[in-house]
Amino acid sequence: MAGGSQDEAPASGREGGDDVSQVITRLVEDKGDALRAFYDARSHRPAWQDGETVAAFAAALHTLDTDGLNPQDYQADGLSAAYRQAYAEGDGDGGNDGGSERQARFDLHASQVLLTALTHLQRGKVDPRSIDPDWEIPIAAVELDPAAISRAVDAQRFEQAFAEARPAYAPYERLRAGLARYRILERSGGWESLPSRQRALRPGDSDDDVLLLRERLAMMGEVELMAAAMEVFPGAVLDGPDLRRYDERLEAAVRRFQRRHLLEVDGIVGPQTLAALNVPVEDRIDQIRLNMERARWLLHGLPESFVLVDIAGYRLSYIRPNGEIWRSRIVVGRPYRRTPSLRSEITHLTVNPTWTIPPTILREDVLPAVRRDLGYLWRERIQVLSPSGELLDPWEIDWSRPGNVVLRQSPGPHNALGELVVRFPNDHMVYLHDTPSQGLFAREQRAVSSGCIRVENIDEFAQLLLDDTRSGYDVRAQIERGGTRNVSLAERMPVILHYWTVHPAEDGQLAFRPDIYERDDALLRALDRPLSL
Repeated sequence: MAGGSQDEAPASGREGGDDVSQVITRLVEDKGDALRAFYDARSHRPAWQDGETVAAFAAALHTLDTDGLNPQDYQADGLSAAYRQAYAEGDGDGGNDGGSERQARFDLHASQVLLTALTHLQRGKVDPRSIDPDWEIPIAAVELDPAAISRAVDAQRFEQAFAEARPAYAPYERLRAGLARYRILERSGGWESLPSRQRALRPGDSDDDVLLLRERLAMMGEVELMAAAMEVFPGAVLDGPDLRRYDERLEAAVRRFQRRHLLEVDGIVGPQTLAALNVPVEDRIDQIRLNMERARWLLHGLPESFVLVDIAGYRLSYIRPNGEIWRSRIVVGRPYRRTPSLRSEITHLTVNPTWTIPPTILREDVLPAVRRDLGYLWRERIQVLSPSGELLDPWEIDWSRPGNVVLRQSPGPHNALGELVVRFPNDHMVYLHDTPSQGLFAREQRAVSSGCIRVENIDEFAQLLLDDTRSGYDVRAQIERGGTRNVSLAERMPVILHYWTVHPAEDGQLAFRPDIYERDDALLRALDRPLSL
């Protein structure tokens, strides 16, 4: 190590490595499994006696902000000072034994900081169950290689260790790249808000606000001419009388913006589009950060083939065994009847299903309708059954106190589940299903169900599932045979229901979605809560 370094340990400290090792051996026994495994991998040798190593680690910790984490949670600015204090001489500690104790404690602390950072990069800082009591997606155990981490410390390859801990999936890297772009925009001053207007901006208008609209979309990369100019404020370029006119190219950019942000795609800058345009860059940065945390929860150990339900994005993606991706629009639960986040496996389909009305829908929707008009049961083709399945006469029931009756809708085109249900075990009684209300898929925002997920073109999806699992059934033929029956998959297919409010598209653009279940604020508070190490 070069002489004169302000973080160089005194010679007596370095030569006392054996004493420090002995203290580490004693102290580490009371620590967690990961820390013990790290020191076992290096035979309890100190890892942080070299000031340059500590300084390199502190510098690497500052790069965690590129992952949306706060470097100060990991004491990026305090480690070097703690190192100097641990290796200071003549401070009245009672001799070298006291110094060895202090140095060993610093060594354990710095190693714990490293392991914590790697854990957070790999699986997230926040436990999702702490903010979502209904969370059912298991978070796999952290996979850290103590020997590899030990070698990385000795070689000062901290950023490489961080890179290996990050989720190795393209969506995470796109979010990371997007975060970097938005921070460049923040450093350049962000964007000017478009003023409130009594009249919406429409194609064909000429107005000074159109110039602001162009600048705002250009900074977002929505206008082709400016898409590559993310690092430069484009105001100096966007000037001239013709640019005050809301022309066809600008209309196309507005429509792309609306489509990405799940707004009504009409090319008109009305109140909702204006509100989305005026979200400050700082808020968008936070939105990216918290969705990177969600990615760290999910993007690990994914199977080769699986079904991903993007709740806030209203879409289903089926990653097939051959690498192709089948996508479809979906309808999800209302904010007060939320579709849960969970992980399960698709086991079977039900063709021409009946629908046993769930307790919440029975209590809040169906019983009030029946009390108003008993004819509702006949119009909706709903049978009344006892708990044992015996058919009951609706006229003989006191509907103000119906007891434990079961209401079941018969199969057919009127059935709320349509012609097909895709089932997977879970505690929330949710599933994927068809719907007679196909017009709902034309909406941009589709949180209108009672928690289950309606899938557009579900028969095509089901046939792919059957083909890819070698189940040997023709879905359409099964439906046309009539009658309610279950069709089992020969192999189970993993399914994940997850909530994202930022979608990183394959072209690198970020689409910001409405936080329909108001989950972002709680996650952001937890993510920003100072860490105690």
